[in-house]
Amino acid sequence: MARRLSFAIAQPITIVGWFISSILLVALVIAAVYGLTLPGQDRALTQAFYYAIMASGIYFLIAALMCVTVYGAYKGHYKQEFKLTMSQRTLMLQTISFMVYMLAGAAVYHRVEGWRFLDSVYFTNFTLLTVGIGSLAPKTHTGRALLFPFAVGGIVILGLVIGSIRSLVLERGKKKLGSRMVERKRVQLLKKMHKKDQHEKLTPINGKEQANDLGMTERERRKSEFELMRQIQYHATQRQKWNALFISGSAWLVLWLVGAVVFWKAEHQQEWSYFQALYFAYTSLLTIGYGDFTNFSNAGKPAFVFWSLLAVPTLTIVISNMGDTVVKSVRDLTDYLGEFTVLPGESPTKQRAQQLLKDFTNPFRGKQGQKDSADQLSGMDKPPGMLGQRKDGSRQDIPEYEAMTMATDRVASEVEKEELHAASNAEEHGDEVSKDVHEYHYQLIREFRNVMKHLNENPPRQYTYEEWAWFLRLMGEDEDDHSFHRKPAIQIRDNHRGDREPDLQQGGMDEKRDEQKKWSWLGNRSPLMGNIGEAEWVLERLSITLEKALKRQHKIWQDAGKSYAATDAKKPSNSSGSSTGTSETQKGAV
Repeated sequence: MARRLSFAIAQPITIVGWFISSILLVALVIAAVYGLTLPGQDRALTQAFYYAIMASGIYFLIAALMCVTVYGAYKGHYKQEFKLTMSQRTLMLQTISFMVYMLAGAAVYHRVEGWRFLDSVYFTNFTLLTVGIGSLAPKTHTGRALLFPFAVGGIVILGLVIGSIRSLVLERGKKKLGSRMVERKRVQLLKKMHKKDQHEKLTPINGKEQANDLGMTERERRKSEFELMRQIQYHATQRQKWNALFISGSAWLVLWLVGAVVFWKAEHQQEWSYFQALYFAYTSLLTIGYGDFTNFSNAGKPAFVFWSLLAVPTLTIVISNMGDTVVKSVRDLTDYLGEFTVLPGESPTKQRAQQLLKDFTNPFRGKQGQKDSADQLSGMDKPPGMLGQRKDGSRQDIPEYEAMTMATDRVASEVEKEELHAASNAEEHGDEVSKDVHEYHYQLIREFRNVMKHLNENPPRQYTYEEWAWFLRLMGEDEDDHSFHRKPAIQIRDNHRGDREPDLQQGGMDEKRDEQKKWSWLGNRSPLMGNIGEAEWVLERLSITLEKALKRQHKIWQDAGKSYAATDAKKPSNSSGSSTGTSETQKGAV
């Protein structure tokens, strides 16, 4: 339906359908409570009644969220389309597979063990989530034998679902929140520098006299800008990790406390206290499952199924976020303690203590200093773009991009050979202009292939300032030339787009106007700002530069051909004059 109908038609139909489903379920629930009368008999609400209440609430929530999506789409915050990414499709399929697997297992155990179907759903739920409450357990040999493959398969599917949730929600949210946090830190730093009257560090240096007065060249000033931006990125990343831990931890805490309240009220016949319900929720949330407290009421079992499907994945996300923050801090502290106790290093104690103090007072400088020293040892005197992959070979190939990357690399390799061969031929014939043009094309294609290897690295590749200077030089910019630079603006003008992405024209030529756009490493046009990675940005700019260079060369040869034809028509016998005219045309065009 998404591809046959437009957004304006399909979305309202879907929303109305969800609202109707919610209203019908609410009507059935009300009728079951107030509409049915059984004189002389006591009534008990079944598990299906409580499942209906939860389903109607979920339907209404889905419809409300889709209304928000429609409002955002018409305001321009979202795209009016239904195209799902591969990660989104995978998560949907895995979630549906897990629910079908759990319900199918419940149907099997309903038949084998003779349980009620919803009791079997309760059993398969705490089995696949590895809680193991123990209130229900297979009694027959058939049921126990089926548990072996059933539990393993369900746990594998659950692991895939949790992995997809983490990669989709956390990774995608990490990019958007990270770019916003970088922007906030950038604005704070610029305001702080303006208050301290440090404008000279942000203003391009024009001429040697100004450079002598300030004691730095334009390249040195740009490098200091670059290092400030790297510090902003580092601190924003650390802040983002702790924020993610705080949010996921708060969600886990709310689920624990609210879940305890629900179980406390649902199991009132067992006369649980709130502390006992809190204890039960905690042991279930951590998948301990002692079994000393269990749900027996028809309200408690559906509540546990719904609650556990939210709580256990949330706990997994919390543990994952702790790996980037708390666990890392404990690991670093253990390493530092080992340096002064059982596993001392080779350097003197005083030097290690000073290094430890620097790392704690400014962790970014410590890491940056180690990185700079490593770069110096690896030999940064050659063009940085020729360094290729990292020494650790940290790459992570994504299947959907692997075939495309290999094909593009083969084509680029052939073009690279052709340009190198053309440059050699031009040198043999003494045509220095053509030789320089082909060598420039060769450098662009070579760097294009090198950067392609960095696309799927994990963690994402971050280039040094020397590498950026080399890439920008290939794109036609010079870090020593102040005419390409400007003072960074504090506020970014709103572009009225839902997802603020880095402008691919920033830090380079404006294709529409064919003019150079001035920019700063700390400005909104900086290549280090935005949601896309540095390798992707460089690759895009290199491809645009190469395309322009090839178009320019094609135009040169067209003009040269026309000039040769015109000269040949006027002077058919003077071939040397035509050759000379062609060479002069090439030089002028280049």
